[in-house]
Parts: sequence; structure tokens; C-alpha cells
Amino acid sequence: MIVQVFIVGFIFSFLGSIPPGTLNLLVLQLGLEHKIKTAFRFALAVSIVEYPYAWIGVEFEQWIMSNPVILQNFKIWGAIIMTTIGVFSLWSVRKPSTLTVKLQESGFVRGLILSILNPQAIPFWIILTAFLKSNGWIDLSTGWRLHSYVLGTAFGSMALLTLLALLAHKVASTFKDNRLIRMLPGLVLLGLGFIGFVRYFLDI
Repeated sequence: MIVQVFIVGFIFSFLGSIPPGTLNLLVLQLGLEHKIKTAFRFALAVSIVEYPYAWIGVEFEQWIMSNPVILQNFKIWGAIIMTTIGVFSLWSVRKPSTLTVKLQESGFVRGLILSILNPQAIPFWIILTAFLKSNGWIDLSTGWRLHSYVLGTAFGSMALLTLLALLAHKVASTFKDNRLIRMLPGLVLLGLGFIGFVRYFLDI
């Protein structure tokens, strides 16, 4: 059962990290810029933060699911974060400062900060864990099972981000020195942020 919940956590974390978001778009950008070591450090930091966020989602699943106001606030928070990082990403491409250069080169610190400021994993794991438990796919009745499940989520996240960085690195030569490609993650983040604001204010 411990291995089973680890595998379930790994698979759903891997699949859940595929849709465009702040973190996977930034790791794609690092891969396109041939910064593979920086991307690995970034992915490691993200997976470390994924562990406590997934744990929070599991522990507070029932309480948070009964408070829609809390889930609604995650929507606006995510929209603000995506928009802010999108603007920051575009600005760093157009006019990189000493601070942005240092932050981009330090993949671990950058990943740690952005992961902490991007708590979208919490509502994801709240909803997904409730779904998995209701269907009898996981049993988190013991501490060992719970932490095995959460550890699987961390490894799944790191595996997907590492794969994205490697794939981006493979095709990077095709887009070498293409400024539009470097700006693309920031533009997509701005778009996602806009969609987030629309969904929040229209209560979609």
C-alpha cells in the first residue's frame, strides 16, 4: 500500500504539472537558454516546496473543501502571481539588471521563491486527494502512507520539470538567439494571469 500511494502521487503530480503554469514555463525557458544545470536546481527547489504544499492539501482537505471562500482566494492569488512573474520575465528579457541576472542564474533560489509564492498546488491536491479517496484509489490512514503519497508528488513534479528542461534543450538550437522565443513564457504567463482575473471576477 505504501508503494501504491507513492506511485499514485507520482503519476498524478507528473500529469498535473503538464498544463502551462508559472513553474513549468520558466523551466522551459531555462532549457531553451541551455541552462540545464540551473533548470535542474530549479526543479529540485520546486519539488522540495511541493512536499509541504501537498501535505497541507491532504491535511486540510475536508476543512478547506467546506470553505469555498478560501478556494476562491487561491484563484485571485494565482492570477496576481502569474501576471507579476510574466511582467518580470518580459522585463528581464528586454532589460536584464544585475539582480535579475543573479536570480536567473541561481536556479535553486529562484525555484524556491517562486514555488512558495505560487501556492496553486494546495487547491490542486485538496481536490485531487478528495477525488482519489472517494474512489478508493488511495488510503492515507497512516503516517507512512500519507508521507509516501506526498513524497511521490514531489518526485513526480521534479520528473516532469526535468523532462521539460531536457526537451527544451534539445530543440533550443533551432530557435537560437530568437528573442520572441525567450519572451514566449512571459507572454503565456500574462495570458494565464488575464484568464485568472476573468475567472475570478466572473466567478467561473
